[in-house]
Amino acid sequence: MPDKIVGNDFGPPKAGPEDGPQGRSPHIEIDGKRYPVKAGDNLLQAILSLGLDLPYFCWHPAMGSVGACRQCGVIQFKDADDTQGRLVMACMTPVTEGMRISLQGENARNFRAGILELLMTNHPHDCPVCEEGGECHLQDMTVMTGHTFRQYRGLKRTHRNQDLGPFINHEMNRCIACYRCVRYYQDYCGGDDLQVFASHNHVYFGRHEDGVLENEFSGNLVEVCPTGVFTDKTFSRHYSRKWDLQTAPSICVHCGIGCNTSPGERYGSLRRIVNRYHGEVNGYFLCDRGRFGYGFVNGPARLHQARSAEEGPLDLNIAAGRFAAAIRDARGIIGIGSPRASLEANFALRELVGAERFHAGIGDTEHGCLRTLLGIVRDFPVHLVSLREAERADAVLVLGEDLTQTAPRLALALRQAVRSRAHAIAEGLGIPHWQDAAVREAAQAEKSPLFVASPGPTRLDEVATRTCRAGPDAIARLGFAVAHNICSEAPAVAGLTPEHEALAAEIADALAGAERPLIVSGTGCLSEEVLRAAGQIAAALAAKRQGRPTGVHFAVPECNSLGLAMMEAQALAHAFQTIESGVADTLLILENDLYRRADRTAVDALLERARQVIVIDHTLHETAERADLALPAASFAETEGTLVSSEGRAQRFFSAMPPIGDSRDAWRWLGPWTRIDDLSRALAESLPVFREITGCAPGAAFRIAGQKIPRQPHRYSGRTAMLADVRIHEPKQPEDADSALAFSMEGAAQDHPPALNPFVWAPGWNSNQSVGKFQDEAGGHLRGGDPGIRLIGDGGTGPQWFVPPEAGAAPSDALRLVPLHRIFGSDETSMHSPAVAERAPHPYVALNPADAIRLGLAEGEEVELATDVWLPVKLLPGLAAGIAGVPAGLRDLPFLETASRPWTPNKPGEVTP
Repeated sequence: MPDKIVGNDFGPPKAGPEDGPQGRSPHIEIDGKRYPVKAGDNLLQAILSLGLDLPYFCWHPAMGSVGACRQCGVIQFKDADDTQGRLVMACMTPVTEGMRISLQGENARNFRAGILELLMTNHPHDCPVCEEGGECHLQDMTVMTGHTFRQYRGLKRTHRNQDLGPFINHEMNRCIACYRCVRYYQDYCGGDDLQVFASHNHVYFGRHEDGVLENEFSGNLVEVCPTGVFTDKTFSRHYSRKWDLQTAPSICVHCGIGCNTSPGERYGSLRRIVNRYHGEVNGYFLCDRGRFGYGFVNGPARLHQARSAEEGPLDLNIAAGRFAAAIRDARGIIGIGSPRASLEANFALRELVGAERFHAGIGDTEHGCLRTLLGIVRDFPVHLVSLREAERADAVLVLGEDLTQTAPRLALALRQAVRSRAHAIAEGLGIPHWQDAAVREAAQAEKSPLFVASPGPTRLDEVATRTCRAGPDAIARLGFAVAHNICSEAPAVAGLTPEHEALAAEIADALAGAERPLIVSGTGCLSEEVLRAAGQIAAALAAKRQGRPTGVHFAVPECNSLGLAMMEAQALAHAFQTIESGVADTLLILENDLYRRADRTAVDALLERARQVIVIDHTLHETAERADLALPAASFAETEGTLVSSEGRAQRFFSAMPPIGDSRDAWRWLGPWTRIDDLSRALAESLPVFREITGCAPGAAFRIAGQKIPRQPHRYSGRTAMLADVRIHEPKQPEDADSALAFSMEGAAQDHPPALNPFVWAPGWNSNQSVGKFQDEAGGHLRGGDPGIRLIGDGGTGPQWFVPPEAGAAPSDALRLVPLHRIFGSDETSMHSPAVAERAPHPYVALNPADAIRLGLAEGEEVELATDVWLPVKLLPGLAAGIAGVPAGLRDLPFLETASRPWTPNKPGEVTP
């Protein structure tokens, strides 16, 4: 069921149709039948929410109405005596009690058919070769309207297409001028390099010139566009029709937000990722890293066969025997887990080595930050908000985080939150929220308060009320000052600059005066003090608001960072000490490259000192290359498991295809379990914090009328035809004992639980717009409940005050290193996707221009970041003074505990003091 947290600042769930005038549902009459509808909806949304069909193009549940396409025309009658009626656009017409309309009236049908024929005048007859064919909203609406014959025989206008970068194909001749693309790109996600040009029959949607679409959410154009103007370029390289893709419900593995996805497979290759609607998390949209970062599953770095550093590839049976012998003969085993591995895989490792020898597998500074974060959400009066709740916040403070880079989908939610003020203005003028153009016109530049405090400039700055550029320590002190301004019981902060004092007072006033304040922070700048400051502000707000929990969201870097932290594993330094002391001689590493987690010299010493190093992973990285034994694991697309998002929501993901080569589920290498359901139950019984995870999704025994749920759509091409060049006999379908899903097109065709629904399809609705048939109402929660279980409820009942840190010393020649996260480049797995790698920056050291002048450094001049690591200087206006920014996680960069030490830049020929 959808989460309903009682007592938090974000109020009750969305009102239902019973909340109409005088506490009753308004009713309307459609073609002679009476229906209850929700007060405040527009007529199109009400019709679709009732499960009825009506063509549309420009309307979108997330973006409201503008009345551009004129395709949703219906007849509205004045009263029971009116037999003529008048034509209205359903998307622009509010529902009212007793209104009478007709969808099937002859005038309405003729009007819609005429509009569609006009829209199709210049549309090419290329459905058989169009990549959108078979999942095209335009095709669906054409059939629904009955447009099967074209009368126009003249010349069609044609456009030149553009190169829009590695993610998106462009075919402007298919455009029907619905304006969805620019409304989404400009108004919804804040892009400014996609515009509409010209007018009348020559209207053109594109860039002013060829070039990469710069916005981090550009990939959603593929699903927002109702035709084939924008298509997935990465999918084009190994294209298959939608109906020939085998899919499964999954979770994005490239950050901690937990967006729901549907990966599609064909011929043993992962072909694409599309959005899977979740009413509380990602809604209709994914970031570009989540959509296009899947290339590592098929890439050359995949580990499909066991290997050793000395012998190279190994036979599977030989490798399995060596693994068993290594575990049996070890004097002691150190287990290093992973924030990108499932709960089940980490728990299997923990059970094998013992809780006291199970380690988190992340940098020690990050480990400390996650422990602090967990303490705050458990002990402080906070409520971890979902993205849907974040969109409703009416005052937001972002403390120490560049969200577009570390938690992109949350950043997109905050872009909607700043419109709370616009909606309030529109409400005062009697304008409904779905009247998008009218709301924007009424609000003009008015926005709800959004404050961003970060070391460097962020993409949210353009919608922020105020920004603050400072190092992590100064940001933390600002946060503690905000808490003191809200509640005088919180300790005061001494030595603030006048600018920070004024800003703290302004932020405090905005948060204290809001109905739904939201505090956002995270581990991005690797500062526990910043996290404590965020908790202090939440506690101060709760104290001022009679103990009501404050909405917070903490961004975490990887898909299971929070889940791993909840296992309370040992710090990585403890593993180094245990091996060095000789207490243990065997190192067992799960889905982790230690060179990304600790200093290279320390990792080299660790691997050399351990008698046996065993790595289980799906990707061949430097640690795996040096291992005595590297065992191939299944990727997220080939295995099942549970991940915990930054919201504290445990969600299950399922395999879209059987494991490739000798790969197997990571947990199968580690323990005696034969079914993942048994492993999940063991985890729930062993660690009480996870006792509810078995409720994330129905287990493998679930059936609908005795049938499994097919991963393949009913139009899936036959297996005999696929392999006819190899053999004429149909191969046996792979069996899946770990889920209620089947590697087949046969099975239960409907009534799937949302957590087990691989794809959306409904009669007459082949495009992704068919998701409306699976929702309680258009744009609402999924029918049957949004998937997942919240493992972390609202925190403690009263404030717990931290002591603010003292002001640091004045800047000198030494700079403080801070990580600059990049949506393209900082994530380990997505960098194995060629399209994402193309967007990643080259390594550099960023300096404030004033610092560069003070230190005698120029743009492009190389400085020594670490021993024998030389990087060019990049001048970054807006970067805080006294710090140096280094892109986090880029290839060929050494691991840096960037928040732990000062750094003095050296030019070539200079010697480090």
